[in-house]
This record gives sequence, C-alpha cells and structure tokens, in this order.
Amino acid sequence: MTDHYRAPGWFTRNVLNQLVAFLTRQGISVLGSRVLAVKGRASGQWRTTPVNLLSYDSRRYLVAPRGETQWVRNLRVAGTGELRVGHRAEPFRGRELSDDEKVPVLRAYLKRWKAEVGIFFEGTGPDSTDDQLRAISPKHPAFEVLPAD
Repeated sequence: MTDHYRAPGWFTRNVLNQLVAFLTRQGISVLGSRVLAVKGRASGQWRTTPVNLLSYDSRRYLVAPRGETQWVRNLRVAGTGELRVGHRAEPFRGRELSDDEKVPVLRAYLKRWKAEVGIFFEGTGPDSTDDQLRAISPKHPAFEVLPAD
C-alpha cells in the first residue's frame, strides 16, 4: 500500500465531477457512472463521490485512478457502501484486490476509460505489458464489488 494521491484539477472537481454526479443522481448513468456512498471513517457520515463501475469477466470493480483517495480509505475501514443511480441504492461489500489481481482489472479499466483517466496511469494503457501494469498497481487501489451480507 502506498500514499500516492493525485488531486483533481479545478475543472474536474468543480465542473466534470459535479456534472457526472448530478446526472447520476438523476438516474442517468454516464458510461457506467455511479455515485459511491461510504460512511466516513471518523465522522460516520455518508460521503459521496462519482465513480466508474467496471463490469469485467462477470464481476464488478471500483478502481481509484487518483490513488489513495478519501473514498478508498473510508471503504477500507467501513468495508461496505452503496452504489447509487437516481433513487436506487445498491448496498455492497468491497473486497480489496491484491496487486497481482489488479493487472487484468486495470487493463479493462484503461480500455474503457483511458481517455478520461489515462493521465493518472503514468503512460501505461490497455496495451501495456502485465509487468508494466503490475508496476503501477500499488498506486491504484481496486475493489471487487460483492453483495452486501
């Protein structure tokens, strides 16, 4: 685990993320977008952020392209959260992936969203080798989305 984090720029934080979150709250998923809700590790209050939900190999995943974000830290502590679209909220349990498990997930994630998030992956992409993806995997936490117990 590393403390790598890349903060969003002004446009992403104040325009793009707000627009995607607004549309998702209205029930319009933009390329798989969801509003992730996780209870804060200190406050216990719900914290929300827009995320890209990846469906790959009959499973679903959340990847943190920006690294050790607050939602990652909160999900590690809480273990559970909700994925929201409009008025629908799906409770889930998150299982953090090992670095080796992340390789095919990162490849699929980059194949789908490289134009949006590629800048955070240090020049790697969907066509990078397994070794190249494994080398950056510690900087990008990823969770399998499982049914809530």
